[in-house]
Amino acid sequence: MKAQVLLPKVFNFPFTYISKINIDVGDIVEVPFGSKKEIGVIWNNNYHEPKNIKIKEINKKTNYSIDKKLVNFVEWFSIYNMVPIGLVLKMVIGNADKFIKKDNDFTKFKKTKSKKYSLSKEQLSALKFLEKAKNKFDVSVLQGTTGSGKTLVYFERIKKIINENKQALVLLPEIFLTNDFKFRFEDFFGFEPAIWHSKITPKQKRIIWKGIINNKIKILVGARSALLLPFKKLGIIIVDEEHDTSYKQDEGVIYNARDMAISRANFEKIPVHLVTSIPSIETFNNIENKKYRHIKIFQRFENYPLPKTKIVNLNLDKIKNKFIAVETIELVKKYLAKGEQVLFFINRRGFAPFLICKKCGYKHVCNNCSMYLTFHKIKDRLICHHCSYEKEIKNKCKEKEFCNFVMYGPGVEKIYEEAKEIFQNKKINIFSSDYLKKKEEINELFRKIKDNQVDILIGTQMISKGFNFPKLNCIVVIDADFSGRGFDLRTTEKNIQLYHQLSGRAGRFSSESLIIYQTLSPKDEILNELIKNKSDELLKNELSIRKKNELPPFVRLIAIIISSKEHSLSLNGAREIKMQLNKIKGIEILGPIDSPLLKIKKNFRSRLLIKFSNQKLMQKKISNLLNKLQISSKIKLTVDVDPVNFA
Repeated sequence: MKAQVLLPKVFNFPFTYISKINIDVGDIVEVPFGSKKEIGVIWNNNYHEPKNIKIKEINKKTNYSIDKKLVNFVEWFSIYNMVPIGLVLKMVIGNADKFIKKDNDFTKFKKTKSKKYSLSKEQLSALKFLEKAKNKFDVSVLQGTTGSGKTLVYFERIKKIINENKQALVLLPEIFLTNDFKFRFEDFFGFEPAIWHSKITPKQKRIIWKGIINNKIKILVGARSALLLPFKKLGIIIVDEEHDTSYKQDEGVIYNARDMAISRANFEKIPVHLVTSIPSIETFNNIENKKYRHIKIFQRFENYPLPKTKIVNLNLDKIKNKFIAVETIELVKKYLAKGEQVLFFINRRGFAPFLICKKCGYKHVCNNCSMYLTFHKIKDRLICHHCSYEKEIKNKCKEKEFCNFVMYGPGVEKIYEEAKEIFQNKKINIFSSDYLKKKEEINELFRKIKDNQVDILIGTQMISKGFNFPKLNCIVVIDADFSGRGFDLRTTEKNIQLYHQLSGRAGRFSSESLIIYQTLSPKDEILNELIKNKSDELLKNELSIRKKNELPPFVRLIAIIISSKEHSLSLNGAREIKMQLNKIKGIEILGPIDSPLLKIKKNFRSRLLIKFSNQKLMQKKISNLLNKLQISSKIKLTVDVDPVNFA
């Protein structure tokens, strides 16, 4: 008999083989391909078989197979995100030839001592609400004030699922979150979780992959890519911090893991719980439309209140060229005097976003990208945060002398230096990805924070995500700016979520906590509504603006980025592609325009934006047309379905 075999490569179709053995859709097999042997999957038999080719025979069937529901999900995922189906399969089976041949079978993870937890009335009510959806597809949103114990609620939910011999997947938006989460998990369940992300070793991947496909691993905690793993008996998916834009994969296979998690739950016919303190605009819209079930938890642990808020007008301190205001310093000192921890939040890495010569106005720009270089004092170098290009600061001025640079805007290193000068006897650490590249460094800083060996933390956005610091009772937002940069339609939404998350980091075990917003715009409407804790009103307002301007979630967008080493080629290529796309009825094409970040990694970038009704699935028509185009080899096309930003 003939069979279709999909290979985990850049193909948009399976290959036809002859099989003399009993096979079924989803079976993982070994086949000859060219001069090599490859691992593939028996696929749905709905593709055209090419004529006049010699058909080879399947070598053998392995002991592994993937579920037919996953096969169908992979098909849909490929169509929706406009990516080759073979690349999606690669995310499912990875390097299956190595997984299968090696002996690294799953062994049980180390057991630890579990603690007993009792849920509050509010948490129990939330748990019962989530449990209403049993053995069927259902999207429910668990929303809770930061520190209200949302994690405990869904841990209890998971416990009941795995007692039914089913598997649970917990998605987290960042790899950095998994370490802190791991400790909480072990305290509750009494064993280590299986953790999946891009940084784990090949050996760990083999062990976990085999444990998942054989239903020996019951709970997996992972970043985006964990969503495509071949679970044997998946019973529930949890998407923690569902609002986080890190769920959007923006390189390689581009997709939104939150949205795809909902789709996979639909194919698996299982519940999915979206967990958040402030929902994303799409989730909020689906709650408003009663498409998603929704429950809120209001009370924090021991009923500790959210921090008080204080707006500090930076205009009064501007002339001193300092970024920590005098009023802020006096407030912070009160907390430090009580032996409590303080966080200074500034969402900029490095020392200064860019340098300007006082004499000639020269600014350092990356050789590869149209980006200003950020000055990192610790390295005494300028670094591009897109391509990692580095250079020295020295530059010849017009008068053939060296430029005299002034620093524009603060980064974490500048605030660190300023804090060291003001609070001289205090222990100060930076919490930023530039300083915490290794697992050991992260664990060591966590230990210091929890043992109260850190007085002041200087942190970027990374610190707002899910960390629990018991003694942190004062947060200073260095620059509470809500203006955004023009190319991100989600600026308001992100800021609402960010500052709510930040406020939840403080006062988890104290009734006297404070968050200070330093700003040049103390009367900013969004900031003032935010400190009144009126996030629902802000999101409703944002939805009405989106509806009026015909923006997501009321329409669908697909961005096409055309890049080339030559600027004219990218722009002309975009114009030609637009002419062809105009043949498709029911879509509107905006552009072409130069990307706000015109050049990245030596490639010039032009953009088209396709707009259409969110009731339609136009991806197949658009894909078919793009696949037929004769595109110059000097041009690269990148397709981004449901783009998060427009840089």
